[in-house]
Amino acid sequence: MNLALFDLDHTLLPIDSDYEWSRFLAGSGHVDPIRFASENERFAREYHAGTLDITEFLAFQLGPLAAVPRDELDRLHEQYMATVVLPAIRPVARELVRHHQAAGDLCAIVTATNEYVTGPIARAFGVEHLIGARVEEIDGRITGRSPGTPSFREGKVTRVDEWLARLGHAWDDFPVSTFYSDSINDLALLERVSRPVATNPDARLARIAGERGWPIRRLFE
Repeated sequence: MNLALFDLDHTLLPIDSDYEWSRFLAGSGHVDPIRFASENERFAREYHAGTLDITEFLAFQLGPLAAVPRDELDRLHEQYMATVVLPAIRPVARELVRHHQAAGDLCAIVTATNEYVTGPIARAFGVEHLIGARVEEIDGRITGRSPGTPSFREGKVTRVDEWLARLGHAWDDFPVSTFYSDSINDLALLERVSRPVATNPDARLARIAGERGWPIRRLFE
């Protein structure tokens, strides 16, 4: 059995699920649309520049989840999936996942986006295991806090280590470990696997992949 890890945004999806979720919320009437949209744009710029403060970003992302009643929040997420995410999922991305599943690989989506937003997306891809920013819930209500290590940059390696340990596995159990990602922010996990694949890579990751001889896949061209 091999290991196959997938980033989500701009890797399996041609969109950024947390950015689009924030845009969706801004249009829902549950947050100040002007301020929220402005902050969403700022965080997107900082992410692509490699300067994102993940703690600040998670507070921004999870705060509205705590403020909206859970039944209304779940209704909004169903609409978001139906109108934004599902139409964006491409057959080529589904086929990539299915290829590894058919080979018997242990598969997981590893994303910096929180697990509330991405849980239904992972299920839409048929992927059982999701490693995302944790979302604390107490008595069925989201608190707005994200406990533990964020699944961002080096934190992705930490979280995969923890996940494998819970399953009774170690990296050495897998003859081949593959990670697909588009982002320079994922360099630490790309360097940890035996087969890094720059997938729809940003300019900096494409340059590094070229220098190191990593395969490059462009799913959406």
